[in-house]
Amino acid sequence: METEKGMALQVIYLVGLTFMFYLSLAIAQEEQNNLQTYIIWVEKPVSQNSFAQSHEDLESWYQSFLSETSENSNQLMKQRMVHTYRNVAIGFAAKLMPEEVKAMEKKEGFVSAHPERILPLQTTHSPDFLGLHQGSGLWEQTNYGEGVIIGVLDTGVAPYHPSFSDEGVSPPPAKWKGKCDFNATLCNKKLIGAKDFIGSSKGKPTGSAPFDQDGHGTHTSSTAAGNFVEGASAFGVANGTAVGMAPYAHLAIYRVCDFGCAEGDILAAMDAAVEDGVDVLSLSLGGPSIPFYGDVIAVGAFGATQKGIFVSCAAGNSGPYHGSLSNEAPWILTVGASTTDRILNLTSTPTSTILFNGAASDPLAPKVATFSSRGPNTASPGILKPDIIGPGVDILAAWPVSVDNATKSNATFNIISGTSMSTPHLSGIAALLKSSHPDWSPAAIKSAIMTSANVLNLAGLPIVDQRLNRADVFAIGAGHVNPTKANDPGLIYDTQPKDYIPYLCGLNYTEKEIQIITQQKVNCSQVGVIPEAQLNYPSFSIKIGSNESQSQYYTRTVRNVGPASSTYNLDLLVPHKMGMSVNPEVLTFTEVNQEITYHVEFIAEDGAGKDGVAFGQGYLRWVSDKHNVTSPIAVIFDSK
Repeated sequence: METEKGMALQVIYLVGLTFMFYLSLAIAQEEQNNLQTYIIWVEKPVSQNSFAQSHEDLESWYQSFLSETSENSNQLMKQRMVHTYRNVAIGFAAKLMPEEVKAMEKKEGFVSAHPERILPLQTTHSPDFLGLHQGSGLWEQTNYGEGVIIGVLDTGVAPYHPSFSDEGVSPPPAKWKGKCDFNATLCNKKLIGAKDFIGSSKGKPTGSAPFDQDGHGTHTSSTAAGNFVEGASAFGVANGTAVGMAPYAHLAIYRVCDFGCAEGDILAAMDAAVEDGVDVLSLSLGGPSIPFYGDVIAVGAFGATQKGIFVSCAAGNSGPYHGSLSNEAPWILTVGASTTDRILNLTSTPTSTILFNGAASDPLAPKVATFSSRGPNTASPGILKPDIIGPGVDILAAWPVSVDNATKSNATFNIISGTSMSTPHLSGIAALLKSSHPDWSPAAIKSAIMTSANVLNLAGLPIVDQRLNRADVFAIGAGHVNPTKANDPGLIYDTQPKDYIPYLCGLNYTEKEIQIITQQKVNCSQVGVIPEAQLNYPSFSIKIGSNESQSQYYTRTVRNVGPASSTYNLDLLVPHKMGMSVNPEVLTFTEVNQEITYHVEFIAEDGAGKDGVAFGQGYLRWVSDKHNVTSPIAVIFDSK
């Protein structure tokens, strides 16, 4: 009897244990389901006064925010850490519940937090169209971008594609510290870096090879820096030699996107790219306009710019509507899309398959793509965006697999469109300029690209959009990129990272919000405040109220990078319902790198903004015997 009773108690005990086990699993699963990835911004540890701190020190600091805000064990909370950042941001990404984030806000050193967003991708003949020719001109002068490293954040890459051959490519520079997670037969002097950040942890790559399962990343990477591949075509058209903008530059691939692009992965990859030693970052992705302190691409790009890295990003594919831009920060080159002079004729079969039916030439090229997002800049109306447009319609570039079943070789290509396609064009061109002018800052390279841009098409007429309407300044920015002229701009408008701080104060951000971007505490009353349009930018964007009677004054400083003895005369196209004066009207330089500051006054005429015209546009141009240095002007009339 006692034995039976004991056995019954054991059964009850085991059943109870089993119930508690499954109950704990259910609770854990429910907790897991309630977890969401947050981007957490914190202050730099008090004991650390430089960016030379070890990963271990920072991870310990970041971990302290998790361990003090949850009843879970330290080991469990360590598993919640997704990424840690040290180069482009001070903070981390972690899987948390809302109440844990709320508790974290009370800890000293906490700055801000927001749920991670998933950003979308912004989905040859173009070198010839841009004036890049083998054996001459800019390609010859820069040796095709030799020695420059372009980091591409995208869906990965197809490393076996001949566009990524290292024929003619020199070994990577000694500063390169990255690694290539493909096997030794796929990594080479062209493809020097490859890391996968999808599903990674603590800011470190997964270690798995970032093979491209989508095609987007292969296309953008080869557009920026693909090597020469003869006999390239797709759908039986666009036959010729496929080549990227900087064919002898090196590529570092960071896989951050599959069906979307998680903010935490993007920031981790940007952080790694800075550590690895890239010179240019290319991001064909982005989300809707938000304040810069909440935009991880803007935050990461600022950190990269502080280290001298040029960042180009897609303007977005939400056109032709005004105010539809992505990536609006002034330290980013924001790239819109245009056509080239090649028209691919399309026909439809009864099965709705789209067929390419040969190519023709378009004398009105470049046109602004209908899908290319337009300004004005929502996040910062005092900065004109987009900055530039470049080829982004019907672009032939490398693809992981055959799209037309016409070839069984690895030389497979596809023709697609988007600001995703125009962005790597500009990234590659920036690499050429970096190779030619290694001492230029990111802002100097941007200035050269913008002030030398074309505003007329092949027919010598103002650039139009695909509906044949004259394209406004919010569609083309400074105009269409001209790589050869950008290499010799005459004058440049330069900006150092510290110059952005008074600008950020002028956006009325709190000092904590500015700290997220700059990675340092900021006292706006000490550093000063400037209006947005006072930033030393290569364009002008101002807002005029309906009752505006006072003048607006701004200054710009230009540096001579042309002949030592140079004289520039003013050429001015004044916007609608505005008056302007510029002092001085002649800039006389006597040496290279000499700087001169000029002053601009904008005066609203009577009735400005009351006649139904939403904005005016014009330009301020400095003209010498050899150079035209042009800054577009946008005046937004606020009727409120």
